[in-house]
Amino acid sequence: MPTPQVYLDNASTTPTDPRVLKAMLPYFSEEYGNPESLHTKGKNALIAIDNARETIAEILNCRPSEIIFCGTATEANNLAILGTARATTQNIHVITSSIEHSAVRNPFEQLEKEGFSVTHVSSDKEGFINPQDIKKAITPQTTLVSIMYANNEIGTIEPIKEIGKICQHHKIIFHTDACQAAAMDPLDVNELNLSLLTLNGSKIHGPKGIGILYVKQGIKIEPIIFGGSHEKGLRAGTHNVPGIVGFAEALKILREEKDKGNAHLILLRDKLIEGILKTIPDTYLNGPSPSSNKRLPANASITFKEINGQELLLQMDEAGIYVSSGAACSEGTEKPSATLCSIGLPQNSLHGTIRFSFGRQNTENDVAYVLKTLPEIVKKLRQRT
Repeated sequence: MPTPQVYLDNASTTPTDPRVLKAMLPYFSEEYGNPESLHTKGKNALIAIDNARETIAEILNCRPSEIIFCGTATEANNLAILGTARATTQNIHVITSSIEHSAVRNPFEQLEKEGFSVTHVSSDKEGFINPQDIKKAITPQTTLVSIMYANNEIGTIEPIKEIGKICQHHKIIFHTDACQAAAMDPLDVNELNLSLLTLNGSKIHGPKGIGILYVKQGIKIEPIIFGGSHEKGLRAGTHNVPGIVGFAEALKILREEKDKGNAHLILLRDKLIEGILKTIPDTYLNGPSPSSNKRLPANASITFKEINGQELLLQMDEAGIYVSSGAACSEGTEKPSATLCSIGLPQNSLHGTIRFSFGRQNTENDVAYVLKTLPEIVKKLRQRT
Protein backbone atom coordinates (compact mmCIF):
# COMPACT_ATOMS: atom_id res chain seq x y z
CA MET A 1 0.00 0.00 0.00
CA PRO A 2 1.50 3.37 -1.00
CA THR A 3 2.52 5.86 1.69
CA PRO A 4 -0.03 8.66 2.09
CA GLN A 5 1.10 12.10 0.96
CA VAL A 6 0.06 14.79 3.44
CA TYR A 7 1.10 18.34 2.54
CA LEU A 8 0.99 20.64 5.57
CA ASP A 9 3.33 23.41 4.45
CA ASN A 10 0.74 25.74 2.95
CA ALA A 11 2.17 28.78 4.74
CA SER A 12 5.16 28.29 2.45
CA THR A 13 3.18 27.78 -0.74
CA THR A 14 -0.21 26.42 -1.72
CA PRO A 15 -1.24 24.22 -4.66
CA THR A 16 -2.85 26.23 -7.43
CA ASP A 17 -6.63 25.95 -7.45
CA PRO A 18 -7.87 24.30 -10.70
CA ARG A 19 -10.22 27.25 -11.23
CA VAL A 20 -7.26 29.61 -11.10
CA LEU A 21 -5.28 27.50 -13.56
CA LYS A 22 -8.27 27.49 -15.93
CA ALA A 23 -8.41 31.29 -15.85
CA MET A 24 -4.68 31.51 -16.56
CA LEU A 25 -4.34 29.03 -19.42
CA PRO A 26 -5.57 31.25 -22.30
CA TYR A 27 -2.84 33.80 -21.51
CA PHE A 28 -0.15 31.17 -22.05
CA SER A 29 -1.43 29.83 -25.35
CA GLU A 30 -4.05 32.10 -27.00
CA GLU A 31 -3.82 35.64 -25.65
CA TYR A 32 -0.04 35.66 -25.30
CA GLY A 33 0.53 39.23 -26.48
CA ASN A 34 2.68 41.79 -24.71
CA PRO A 35 0.31 44.34 -23.12
CA GLU A 36 2.66 47.14 -24.18
CA SER A 37 2.06 46.30 -27.85
CA LEU A 38 -0.50 48.28 -29.83
CA HIS A 39 -1.90 45.38 -31.86
CA THR A 40 -4.97 43.35 -30.95
CA LYS A 41 -3.05 40.63 -29.10
CA GLY A 42 -1.38 43.27 -26.96
CA LYS A 43 -4.66 45.08 -26.32
CA ASN A 44 -6.33 41.85 -25.22
CA ALA A 45 -3.55 41.25 -22.71
CA LEU A 46 -3.86 44.81 -21.44
CA ILE A 47 -7.61 44.38 -20.97
CA ALA A 48 -6.93 41.25 -18.89
CA ILE A 49 -4.51 43.21 -16.68
CA ASP A 50 -6.96 46.08 -16.29
CA ASN A 51 -9.74 43.66 -15.33
CA ALA A 52 -7.49 41.96 -12.77
CA ARG A 53 -6.48 45.31 -11.31
CA GLU A 54 -10.14 46.30 -10.93
CA THR A 55 -10.98 42.99 -9.24
CA ILE A 56 -8.17 43.39 -6.71
CA ALA A 57 -8.97 47.06 -6.10
CA GLU A 58 -12.61 46.24 -5.38
CA ILE A 59 -11.55 43.66 -2.77
CA LEU A 60 -9.08 46.05 -1.11
CA ASN A 61 -11.47 49.03 -1.45
CA CYS A 62 -8.96 51.19 -3.30
CA ARG A 63 -8.43 52.71 -6.73
CA PRO A 64 -7.22 50.39 -9.51
CA SER A 65 -4.39 52.87 -10.12
CA GLU A 66 -3.14 52.16 -6.58
CA ILE A 67 -2.36 48.51 -7.39
CA ILE A 68 1.20 47.80 -8.54
CA PHE A 69 2.00 44.34 -9.93
CA CYS A 70 5.37 42.89 -8.88
CA GLY A 71 7.22 39.64 -9.48
CA THR A 72 6.92 38.42 -5.88
CA ALA A 73 5.87 39.60 -2.44
CA THR A 74 9.54 39.91 -1.57
CA GLU A 75 9.93 42.42 -4.38
CA ALA A 76 6.77 44.23 -3.27
CA ASN A 77 8.07 44.47 0.31
CA ASN A 78 11.41 45.78 -0.92
CA LEU A 79 9.67 48.36 -3.09
CA ALA A 80 7.47 49.44 -0.19
CA ILE A 81 10.30 49.77 2.32
CA LEU A 82 13.29 50.87 0.26
CA GLY A 83 11.19 52.87 -2.20
CA THR A 84 9.41 55.01 0.39
CA ALA A 85 12.42 55.45 2.69
CA ARG A 86 14.69 56.53 -0.16
CA ALA A 87 12.06 58.94 -1.46
CA THR A 88 12.32 61.04 1.69
CA THR A 89 14.73 63.96 1.87
CA GLN A 90 14.49 64.75 5.58
CA ASN A 91 13.14 62.03 7.86
CA ILE A 92 15.58 59.18 8.41
CA HIS A 93 13.98 57.04 11.13
CA VAL A 94 11.95 53.90 10.40
CA ILE A 95 10.20 51.34 12.61
CA THR A 96 9.56 47.62 12.24
CA SER A 97 9.11 44.62 14.54
CA SER A 98 11.30 41.81 15.79
CA ILE A 99 9.09 39.12 14.23
CA GLU A 100 9.01 40.16 10.57
CA HIS A 101 9.61 37.86 7.61
CA SER A 102 13.09 38.13 6.11
CA ALA A 103 11.55 39.90 3.10
CA VAL A 104 10.85 42.81 5.46
CA ARG A 105 13.66 42.35 7.96
CA ASN A 106 16.45 42.38 5.37
CA PRO A 107 15.36 45.58 3.57
CA PHE A 108 15.44 47.33 6.95
CA GLU A 109 18.96 46.01 7.46
CA GLN A 110 19.83 47.54 4.10
CA LEU A 111 18.39 50.87 5.22
CA GLU A 112 20.64 50.76 8.28
CA LYS A 113 23.62 50.36 5.96
CA GLU A 114 22.41 53.43 4.07
CA GLY A 115 22.37 55.52 7.25
CA PHE A 116 18.78 55.21 8.41
CA SER A 117 18.00 54.76 12.08
CA VAL A 118 15.89 51.61 12.57
CA THR A 119 13.84 50.74 15.65
CA HIS A 120 12.84 47.09 16.11
CA VAL A 121 9.81 46.82 18.41
CA SER A 122 9.67 43.53 20.33
CA SER A 123 6.64 41.27 20.62
CA ASP A 124 5.17 39.66 23.72
CA LYS A 125 5.30 35.91 24.39
CA GLU A 126 2.39 35.21 22.05
CA GLY A 127 3.90 37.25 19.23
CA PHE A 128 1.73 40.37 19.57
CA ILE A 129 3.09 43.84 18.84
CA ASN A 130 1.70 46.41 21.26
CA PRO A 131 0.44 49.50 19.38
CA GLN A 132 1.56 51.66 22.31
CA ASP A 133 5.13 50.44 21.79
CA ILE A 134 4.91 51.70 18.21
CA LYS A 135 3.59 55.04 19.47
CA LYS A 136 6.46 55.35 21.95
CA ALA A 137 9.03 54.57 19.24
CA ILE A 138 7.85 57.37 16.93
CA THR A 139 10.09 60.42 16.70
CA PRO A 140 9.82 63.64 14.66
CA GLN A 141 12.18 61.96 12.14
CA THR A 142 10.04 58.83 11.64
CA THR A 143 9.14 58.21 7.99
CA LEU A 144 7.85 54.65 7.83
CA VAL A 145 6.39 51.88 9.99
CA SER A 146 6.13 48.30 8.70
CA ILE A 147 4.36 45.61 10.76
CA MET A 148 3.12 42.30 9.36
CA TYR A 149 -0.63 41.60 9.44
CA ALA A 150 -0.14 38.01 10.62
CA ASN A 151 2.99 36.11 11.55
CA ASN A 152 4.05 33.46 9.06
CA GLU A 153 5.62 31.19 11.70
CA ILE A 154 3.36 31.22 14.77
CA GLY A 155 0.15 32.61 13.25
CA THR A 156 -0.35 35.66 15.46
CA ILE A 157 -2.78 38.21 13.95
CA GLU A 158 -1.49 41.67 14.78
CA PRO A 159 -3.57 44.77 15.77
CA ILE A 160 -2.93 46.40 12.40
CA LYS A 161 -5.95 48.67 12.48
CA GLU A 162 -4.87 50.21 15.80
CA ILE A 163 -1.27 50.65 14.65
CA GLY A 164 -2.57 52.23 11.46
CA LYS A 165 -4.55 54.80 13.44
CA ILE A 166 -1.42 55.81 15.32
CA CYS A 167 0.56 56.17 12.10
CA GLN A 168 -2.23 58.11 10.45
CA HIS A 169 -2.42 60.51 13.41
CA HIS A 170 1.33 61.16 13.18
CA LYS A 171 1.22 61.36 9.35
CA ILE A 172 3.62 58.44 8.99
CA ILE A 173 3.59 55.96 6.10
CA PHE A 174 2.31 52.57 7.29
CA HIS A 175 3.04 49.31 5.45
CA THR A 176 1.87 45.79 6.23
CA ASP A 177 2.98 42.49 4.76
CA ALA A 178 -0.40 40.75 4.53
CA CYS A 179 0.68 37.66 2.62
CA GLN A 180 -0.51 35.26 5.33
CA ALA A 181 -3.68 37.24 6.05
CA ALA A 182 -5.49 37.54 2.72
CA ALA A 183 -8.53 35.68 4.11
CA MET A 184 -8.70 37.80 7.25
CA ASP A 185 -11.14 40.62 7.98
CA PRO A 186 -10.77 43.42 7.38
CA LEU A 187 -8.78 43.53 4.14
CA ASP A 188 -10.05 47.03 3.43
CA VAL A 189 -6.99 49.31 3.19
CA ASN A 190 -9.00 52.31 4.38
CA GLU A 191 -10.45 50.53 7.40
CA LEU A 192 -6.93 49.31 8.26
CA ASN A 193 -5.52 52.84 7.87
CA LEU A 194 -2.83 51.64 5.46
CA SER A 195 -0.49 53.45 3.11
CA LEU A 196 1.03 50.27 1.64
CA LEU A 197 0.02 46.60 1.59
CA THR A 198 1.72 43.51 0.17
CA LEU A 199 0.04 40.29 -1.05
CA ASN A 200 1.19 37.38 -3.18
CA GLY A 201 -0.29 34.56 -5.21
CA SER A 202 1.46 31.50 -3.84
CA LYS A 203 -0.14 31.79 -0.38
CA ILE A 204 -3.74 31.91 -1.67
CA HIS A 205 -3.90 28.89 -4.00
CA GLY A 206 -2.76 31.11 -6.85
CA PRO A 207 0.38 31.06 -9.01
CA LYS A 208 3.92 31.63 -7.82
CA GLY A 209 5.89 34.54 -9.22
CA ILE A 210 3.30 37.25 -8.74
CA GLY A 211 2.83 39.79 -5.96
CA ILE A 212 1.04 43.10 -5.57
CA LEU A 213 1.76 46.28 -3.70
CA TYR A 214 -1.04 48.67 -2.82
CA VAL A 215 0.36 52.21 -2.84
CA LYS A 216 -1.99 54.87 -1.54
CA GLN A 217 -2.37 57.79 -3.89
CA GLY A 218 0.05 60.57 -2.98
CA ILE A 219 2.71 58.33 -1.39
CA LYS A 220 6.14 59.18 -2.77
CA ILE A 221 8.05 56.06 -3.76
CA GLU A 222 11.15 55.37 -5.82
CA PRO A 223 11.56 52.30 -8.03
CA ILE A 224 14.08 49.60 -7.17
CA ILE A 225 14.03 48.00 -10.65
CA PHE A 226 14.86 50.16 -13.65
CA GLY A 227 13.89 49.76 -17.30
CA GLY A 228 10.62 50.57 -19.03
CA SER A 229 7.74 52.68 -17.76
CA HIS A 230 5.57 49.74 -16.67
CA GLU A 231 3.38 50.09 -13.57
CA LYS A 232 3.56 53.89 -13.44
CA GLY A 233 7.34 53.66 -13.62
CA LEU A 234 7.55 51.73 -10.33
CA ARG A 235 8.12 48.22 -11.66
CA ALA A 236 9.95 47.86 -14.97
CA GLY A 237 9.61 44.60 -16.88
CA THR A 238 7.17 42.80 -19.16
CA HIS A 239 3.97 41.98 -17.32
CA ASN A 240 3.34 38.40 -16.20
CA VAL A 241 -0.16 38.34 -17.67
CA PRO A 242 -1.06 34.73 -16.70
CA GLY A 243 0.22 35.36 -13.18
CA ILE A 244 -1.72 38.61 -12.85
CA VAL A 245 -4.93 36.98 -14.08
CA GLY A 246 -4.34 34.01 -11.77
CA PHE A 247 -3.67 36.20 -8.76
CA ALA A 248 -6.88 38.15 -9.22
CA GLU A 249 -8.91 34.96 -9.67
CA ALA A 250 -7.31 33.34 -6.60
CA LEU A 251 -7.96 36.40 -4.43
CA LYS A 252 -11.56 36.60 -5.66
CA ILE A 253 -12.20 32.92 -4.84
CA LEU A 254 -10.51 33.23 -1.45
CA ARG A 255 -12.63 36.21 -0.43
CA GLU A 256 -15.89 34.71 -1.73
CA GLU A 257 -15.28 31.45 0.14
CA LYS A 258 -13.42 32.79 3.19
CA ASP A 259 -16.05 32.01 5.84
CA LYS A 260 -16.50 28.40 4.75
CA GLY A 261 -12.79 28.06 4.02
CA ASN A 262 -11.66 29.43 7.38
CA ALA A 263 -14.13 27.21 9.26
CA HIS A 264 -12.64 24.17 7.49
CA LEU A 265 -9.09 25.22 8.32
CA ILE A 266 -9.93 25.89 11.98
CA LEU A 267 -11.51 22.46 12.32
CA LEU A 268 -8.37 20.75 11.02
CA ARG A 269 -6.01 23.01 12.96
CA ASP A 270 -7.73 22.45 16.29
CA LYS A 271 -7.96 18.68 15.81
CA LEU A 272 -4.24 18.56 15.11
CA ILE A 273 -3.24 20.81 18.01
CA GLU A 274 -5.43 18.93 20.50
CA GLY A 275 -4.24 15.56 19.25
CA ILE A 276 -0.53 16.38 19.38
CA LEU A 277 -0.63 18.01 22.81
CA LYS A 278 -2.65 15.08 24.22
CA THR A 279 -0.71 12.19 22.72
CA ILE A 280 2.88 13.47 22.66
CA PRO A 281 4.41 14.52 25.99
CA ASP A 282 6.62 17.59 26.36
CA THR A 283 5.06 19.55 23.52
CA TYR A 284 3.54 23.02 23.56
CA LEU A 285 1.83 25.43 21.20
CA ASN A 286 3.52 28.66 20.16
CA GLY A 287 1.50 31.82 19.62
CA PRO A 288 -2.03 32.69 20.73
CA SER A 289 -4.61 30.21 21.94
CA PRO A 290 -6.86 29.04 19.08
CA SER A 291 -9.90 30.08 21.13
CA SER A 292 -8.75 33.72 21.11
CA ASN A 293 -9.55 34.22 17.41
CA LYS A 294 -6.21 36.00 17.17
CA ARG A 295 -4.50 33.09 15.42
CA LEU A 296 -4.47 32.30 11.70
CA PRO A 297 -6.99 29.54 10.92
CA ALA A 298 -4.38 27.44 9.12
CA ASN A 299 -1.44 27.70 11.54
CA ALA A 300 -0.22 25.32 14.25
CA SER A 301 3.30 25.94 15.52
CA ILE A 302 4.37 23.18 17.91
CA THR A 303 7.61 22.89 19.87
CA PHE A 304 8.81 19.38 20.70
CA LYS A 305 11.19 19.35 23.65
CA GLU A 306 14.45 17.40 23.28
CA ILE A 307 13.95 17.10 19.51
CA ASN A 308 15.93 18.52 16.62
CA GLY A 309 13.36 20.03 14.30
CA GLN A 310 15.37 19.29 11.16
CA GLU A 311 15.63 15.61 12.07
CA LEU A 312 11.93 15.48 12.87
CA LEU A 313 11.11 17.17 9.57
CA LEU A 314 13.16 14.60 7.64
CA GLN A 315 11.58 11.67 9.45
CA MET A 316 8.13 13.07 8.73
CA ASP A 317 9.10 13.55 5.10
CA GLU A 318 9.97 9.85 4.88
CA ALA A 319 6.51 9.11 6.24
CA GLY A 320 4.94 11.30 3.53
CA ILE A 321 4.15 14.26 5.82
CA TYR A 322 5.46 17.56 4.46
CA VAL A 323 5.90 20.36 6.99
CA SER A 324 8.31 23.16 7.82
CA SER A 325 10.65 23.76 10.74
CA GLY A 326 9.96 27.49 10.39
CA ALA A 327 9.73 30.02 7.60
CA ALA A 328 10.56 28.30 4.31
CA CYS A 329 12.94 31.11 3.36
CA SER A 330 15.04 30.22 6.42
CA GLU A 331 15.14 26.46 5.91
CA GLY A 332 18.60 24.96 5.90
CA THR A 333 20.14 27.72 8.01
CA GLU A 334 21.58 27.25 11.47
CA LYS A 335 20.34 30.66 12.68
CA PRO A 336 17.42 30.32 15.10
CA SER A 337 14.13 31.90 14.09
CA ALA A 338 13.95 35.60 14.93
CA THR A 339 10.27 35.14 15.77
CA LEU A 340 10.88 32.25 18.18
CA CYS A 341 13.67 34.24 19.84
CA SER A 342 11.38 37.24 20.15
CA ILE A 343 8.64 35.30 21.95
CA GLY A 344 11.20 34.05 24.46
CA LEU A 345 11.42 30.40 23.50
CA PRO A 346 14.14 28.72 25.60
CA GLN A 347 17.46 28.29 23.82
CA ASN A 348 17.24 24.50 23.96
CA SER A 349 13.82 24.59 22.24
CA LEU A 350 14.57 26.96 19.36
CA HIS A 351 15.44 24.15 16.96
CA GLY A 352 12.64 21.83 18.04
CA THR A 353 9.72 23.65 16.46
CA ILE A 354 7.54 22.44 13.57
CA ARG A 355 5.07 24.60 11.68
CA PHE A 356 1.99 22.76 10.41
CA SER A 357 -0.07 24.84 7.99
CA PHE A 358 -3.24 23.79 6.22
CA GLY A 359 -4.79 24.52 2.82
CA ARG A 360 -8.22 24.03 1.33
CA GLN A 361 -7.14 20.66 -0.11
CA ASN A 362 -6.47 19.13 3.32
CA THR A 363 -8.90 16.75 5.02
CA GLU A 364 -9.60 15.19 8.41
CA ASN A 365 -7.94 12.04 7.09
CA ASP A 366 -4.72 14.02 6.76
CA VAL A 367 -4.92 14.98 10.43
CA ALA A 368 -5.70 11.40 11.43
CA TYR A 369 -2.64 10.12 9.57
CA VAL A 370 -0.36 12.66 11.25
CA LEU A 371 -1.72 11.82 14.70
CA LYS A 372 -1.24 8.13 14.00
CA THR A 373 2.30 8.50 12.65
CA LEU A 374 3.92 11.39 14.53
CA PRO A 375 3.97 10.02 18.12
CA GLU A 376 6.10 7.04 17.12
CA ILE A 377 8.52 9.22 15.15
CA VAL A 378 8.99 11.56 18.13
CA LYS A 379 9.43 8.62 20.52
CA LYS A 380 12.16 7.08 18.38
CA LEU A 381 14.04 10.37 17.99
CA ARG A 382 13.95 11.01 21.72
CA GLN A 383 15.29 7.53 22.42
CA ARG A 384 18.35 8.37 20.34
CA THR A 385 19.35 11.29 22.59
